[in-house]
Amino acid sequence: MNILIVGCGKAGSILTQTLSNEGHNITVMDTDTDIVKSLVNNYDVQGVCGGALIVRDLKEAGVETANIIIAMTDSDETNIMCCLMARKLGARHSVARVRNPGYAEQMIFMREELGLSMMINPEYQTANEISRMLRYPNAIHVETFAKGRMELAEVRVPENSILDGLQLAAITPKLGLHMLICAVMRGDHLTIPDGSFRLAAGDKIYITAGHAELAQLYKKMSDLKRTIRSALIVGGGKIGYYLVRQLLELNMHVKVIEQDRSRCEQLSEWFPKAVVICADGTDQEILLEEGIATADSCIMLTGIDEENIILSFYAKKIGVDKVITKINRTSLLSISDSVGLENIVSPKETTAELILQYVRAKQNSENSNIITLYRLADNRLEAIEFIVRGGAKYIGIPLKDLHVNPGFLIAGIIRGSKRIIPSGADALKENDSVVVVTTNRKITSLDEMFLETGGVQA
Repeated sequence: MNILIVGCGKAGSILTQTLSNEGHNITVMDTDTDIVKSLVNNYDVQGVCGGALIVRDLKEAGVETANIIIAMTDSDETNIMCCLMARKLGARHSVARVRNPGYAEQMIFMREELGLSMMINPEYQTANEISRMLRYPNAIHVETFAKGRMELAEVRVPENSILDGLQLAAITPKLGLHMLICAVMRGDHLTIPDGSFRLAAGDKIYITAGHAELAQLYKKMSDLKRTIRSALIVGGGKIGYYLVRQLLELNMHVKVIEQDRSRCEQLSEWFPKAVVICADGTDQEILLEEGIATADSCIMLTGIDEENIILSFYAKKIGVDKVITKINRTSLLSISDSVGLENIVSPKETTAELILQYVRAKQNSENSNIITLYRLADNRLEAIEFIVRGGAKYIGIPLKDLHVNPGFLIAGIIRGSKRIIPSGADALKENDSVVVVTTNRKITSLDEMFLETGGVQA
């Protein structure tokens, strides 16, 4: 696909790298010549130094033949106007990064009346991710497929838990749970395991199951965390605003520590049920005074990554059950897990991931059958949801009789309202949604999972 990315900050650069690696024709445009040159030199992309609202520059960047334009400048208004102009000039679809909550409330109008395809609010989406982490306290991350009918959870195997030392083939008989462990990260080694694989304490495991099965698994694990009822949030910016609103809707007790007095007054007015403290959230005495030691969860949302990391270490040291850390810098993201910080959120990574899913969906409508894509295990693993198209050679054949290429695993099948954790006796049917876990980073079709000879074993 021809994709034009306007505004190439950190999130734009992540998108450029990812979409270029996936074989799309990418053109980047930014007012900063050095940024454009760097992206052109590092990736297989075209570059134009120009303004997002200058018709001449947009045309030079190929807007007239763009399948998708993605506007990610620092200005909401510029992003919206750029997308509207691009649509008038011939771009087929448009995505704008928009942070103002007021604009988000007008999304239906902007889509239907102005032709804006999609708006991404990084702070709102990051708050959604944090809220999901708090609803599943034992999981590091949880992703959903088929409109919530199947979930994929990332969980750490605790010391002396029922999973420690257990062979995968014995999980269902021993635990009585119908689930599938579809990938294991042990240290730096990623494995798509078979039934003979034996788990060990410290493993990161990726499980597909329904919500009820995951809840039962957590109850059987020795380090079960209690349901999270309270949250201490350090930093009351935009993410904090969205998060407080969501957590109050979940009937949690929410306390926010924010240094800016005017912002505290706003938060108190917007959320009278929350406790808002005007103080320095990096002060140890303040944290202790405000009950960090008894909080079920702490979420570090200051504007400085290093502060968030240090505060998170402190919260973990004094025994807070669930600690979530916001980190923006990519270089810090790569080392966070190695130093014991597992629950990390990054607005820029979240934005790039959502836009990537949108691009995949549009590609699906043209020449692919991908519905949803998530990246896991430090971006080394992909979980992809496909639709089974009519006429495929593997339809109706038991999975045990299909030859699957290395690095692939069918992790789940959704058939109407029915969720299937697959066994060898199951077979795919037309219009099934199929969740595939793979280490292949460029798969665009379910056909690529099977041998060209129809996929049937000899």
